[in-house]
Amino acid sequence: MPMVRAPPSYTIFVDVRRALLVSLCLLLLSCPLLAAVRPLLVCYGDSITAGYGLPYGQSYPDDLQKLLNAQGYRYQIRNMGTSGATTKDAVANLRSVLDLHPAIVIVEFGGNDGLRGLPLDQTRRNLDQILTSLQSAHIQVLLAGITLPPNYGPDYIRSFDHIFRDLAAKHHVAFVPMIYKNLIHIPGTIQSDGIHPTAKGSRIIATTLLSALKPLLRKDQ
Repeated sequence: MPMVRAPPSYTIFVDVRRALLVSLCLLLLSCPLLAAVRPLLVCYGDSITAGYGLPYGQSYPDDLQKLLNAQGYRYQIRNMGTSGATTKDAVANLRSVLDLHPAIVIVEFGGNDGLRGLPLDQTRRNLDQILTSLQSAHIQVLLAGITLPPNYGPDYIRSFDHIFRDLAAKHHVAFVPMIYKNLIHIPGTIQSDGIHPTAKGSRIIATTLLSALKPLLRKDQ
């Protein structure tokens, strides 16, 4: 009995369908939406977070990503630091963070408020609003505090420092009272402006924050 061959048009249809399926699979593998299954960790802050004065890739969020990867945590970090930002700016731009639906947010604001001598009640109110909004969206939070240079006076500095401590206690969030606590006495960790961390300082900050973050992290993602 002679072999029955598939019509040429049918063979072409099958080949095209296979090609389309292969192309679709490749597209899905390279699609950013697929990468989004990794939980998002947003670093939301001012110039310390943004990496002011540092080459690209040397901010503390960059170092934190490397530490997470090395320790088997499958989180994707998004650096949302803005140089010069105050807590008022943080409130104004908070929607851009919420829309990302992150699992965790590191909140690092307040330094510019203090350096500009802004009313402490305003700083407290803004940070309180940020923490409330993040928690209402079921986002875990790490609050990173900062202090001020001695020339601002002990009373003002004490009141400023208490803002972070009080809000951390009120909201029951993970907390680092002073983001520079492990680098302030180590040479080569602060830039010549006396304010911003060097690349070496940023690496230390990342390690400091990771210690406070670990209770919030999961490896079974």
